[in-house]
Parts: sequence; structure tokens; C-alpha cells
Amino acid sequence: MTLNPLMLGDLGTSTPAADKAGPALLRTRTAGGPDADVVGEMIDETVLLFRRLRSVTEALHGDGTLSGGRRNVLRELERSGPQTVPQLARSRVVTRQHVQALVNPLEEQGYIEFIDNPAHRRSRLVRLTPSGVKYLDRMQRREADLLSAVNVGVSTERVESAVEVVRLVRDALAEWETNIELRISDAGP
Repeated sequence: MTLNPLMLGDLGTSTPAADKAGPALLRTRTAGGPDADVVGEMIDETVLLFRRLRSVTEALHGDGTLSGGRRNVLRELERSGPQTVPQLARSRVVTRQHVQALVNPLEEQGYIEFIDNPAHRRSRLVRLTPSGVKYLDRMQRREADLLSAVNVGVSTERVESAVEVVRLVRDALAEWETNIELRISDAGP
């Protein structure tokens, strides 16, 4: 299947002029880092990329709007082994109910199974089945074929640098979020 721009829809399209419409932002520096509005632009681009990836994933794999989420659950189980639904939810920073809605169809399709959890009687472990391993392998091969055909127009080193920056921002936000109650109480009324 060949993907073309029309199949991908308009998700993720944006122009700098449209993004900057409205009052000019004051240049403020983050604590020991770049201008906050530059970090904000990177976050906006990340959100737009996420939307594009969701659209591409649906076009590439089918399976409706949950295909990206299902793919991520399968990849996490492949990477980290059997986990409970609450553990999967915590690692993805989503609700347990959201993950449950993803794993139920995967179980019905035979890609995952619930097994007894020796650490907790009521919270069963989710694990990949052999069929799920094959399904995930097919998904990853389609993605590798697509990504090898896409010309991003930058070096591997620049992509690695971008990955590092996104990871650092994610980690910094996670640390801030962990300490939010302390930060709020320090701010006063």
C-alpha cells in the first residue's frame, strides 16, 4: 500500500504565521535552558507530529482509531514483558480504563492473554501470545518499510539530537509533575 498526502488528511498542518497570530509572546527563559516560547514551539510541533503519526498509523495498519494505542501496548509488552493493566497505564500516563479498552480487543483477537499474577491475586498480568508476537512483527516491518522510504532530509545525528531533546523535556516535565504539590504549596495563596 502506498501512502500519499491525501490519505493522511490535514492533521498536523500548521504554519508559523498562523501559530504566531495574536499578541507577541514575551521571551522568557526556562530555568537554565532555552527560551520558553521556543520550548513551547517544540511541544506544539510534537503534538502536531503525534497527530500525523496517529493518522499514518491508522492508514498503515487499519484497525480503526485504536490501532496506535494497541500497537503501543503490544510494543510495551514485548519490551518489558508481562504487566498488569495498571502498570501499563502508569507507564503510558493514561488511565487504567483507557488501557483496559485497548487490551480487551487484543485479547479477543488472541494477541494477548491474561495470566495469574503471583504478586497480586486480583490484578492479572497481560502478556503477548505467539500470535501477538507475529502480529507485532508484521506491524513493525510495515513501519520500517515506510520509515526507510520517507526522506526526512536530515542526518541521523540530528535526529538523535532531537530524540535526546524531546526525552530531556519529557523527563523535566515528569520531574516537575512529581513535585507539583510541593510547588503549589510553596507558591502560597
